[in-house]
Amino acid sequence: MQKSFYGRWIIAAAFITFGISVGLPYYNMPFFYDYYEKAFNWSRPDITLGFPLAALLTLWVGPILVPKISPRKLIVIGTGLTFAACFGFSKMTGDLNIYYLLWFIYTFGYILSGPIPHQIIVSQWFKKSRGMAMGIVYVGVGLVGAAGPWLLKPMTEAYTFRGAMLAVGCVMFLAWPFALFMLKDKPSDLGQFPDGALEAHKDSTVAAHSFGFLLKQWPFWLLLIGSLCSIGSIGAINQHMKLVFKDAGFKTQADVNGVWFEATRWILWSSIAGRLLIGRFADMFSMKNVMTVTYFIVAASIPLLLSVKPGGNPYVFAIVFGFAMGADYMLIPLMAAKQFGVNSLSRSMAIILPVNTIGQTWVPYGLSWLRKQYPSYETPMMYILGISMIGAVAILLLPKDKKEDAPPAIVAEPAAARG
Repeated sequence: MQKSFYGRWIIAAAFITFGISVGLPYYNMPFFYDYYEKAFNWSRPDITLGFPLAALLTLWVGPILVPKISPRKLIVIGTGLTFAACFGFSKMTGDLNIYYLLWFIYTFGYILSGPIPHQIIVSQWFKKSRGMAMGIVYVGVGLVGAAGPWLLKPMTEAYTFRGAMLAVGCVMFLAWPFALFMLKDKPSDLGQFPDGALEAHKDSTVAAHSFGFLLKQWPFWLLLIGSLCSIGSIGAINQHMKLVFKDAGFKTQADVNGVWFEATRWILWSSIAGRLLIGRFADMFSMKNVMTVTYFIVAASIPLLLSVKPGGNPYVFAIVFGFAMGADYMLIPLMAAKQFGVNSLSRSMAIILPVNTIGQTWVPYGLSWLRKQYPSYETPMMYILGISMIGAVAILLLPKDKKEDAPPAIVAEPAAARG
């Protein structure tokens, strides 16, 4: 083992940059939805359409840009775009077209600076303890995201939603020094090897699979469908949770803000436990089994959300949902690396993340449309339950875990086809 393995600093820096780039903006954006409703007289479908539209228009970003740019640079560019979007949100006057354009900028930034570059960096630096390393880095998302309600609620009350949104944007610049000066794309940048080993792992010398090769493998499609459905269900819960509480009988703004504050806080704290525990389990047990159980827990959280009523509390729902949500996002890159190799991770996630973003945006929008057809969220949320169950079954059908050092069970592509 090397005396001074730099991996610990990679975890520390990625912990911070991931929390800033994703934890604060993504998990707290829905807080502002009812303020948009009041300030601009927009309908709920209008408000929730921004992210889905942007997800469709940014599908090309991952496959075209991600494999070609240093992950560290992606983080800097992406957080800069997130600031620009938040600045724009703080200056809106009610034009829906401008609102949708700002969502495009935000989503562009999210794809560049969010999960993909952090997953690639961590996967390059760790193999044997990749699950735990990824879990710790994802804790940063939970911690910074959990701090969001403490920042946004008082700032919105003191400076309106515009001041709070501008503050979210300014926080993005805190990621820059860590991305530029602490993060390193891979161990070879410092003359080191994954896990601090004295020589390279066998899988680090395997050429990356091409996009065409990945798209011909049925396990890739199962992972794509399973993650799409589960992430879509999680997105529906996250984006509609405050509106579900409002429909459930929490009438005043203070009541709605209060129950949302408590639920979000406990969700994000619980997600920390989920990331650490599931990360450890992923290193110890079959990743397929761990992922399948986690996806079924996501489905189980939906009836718990509907059970939250005035006079009660959201803690049971929040703890169960937060635990599964925290583990869910983290397991996708771990499974992709396990199935297709770490050197193919940038290409596999460049497809999976944009498609998952379609799920986590269009499923919530579909829920908005369904809510207009029914008198409450009870029936629409049963559709979401069905989608989440499909995702769990897809993961259940994946082949057994492969050893990364072993040759792939699938037929290798010709060398000329690799890109």
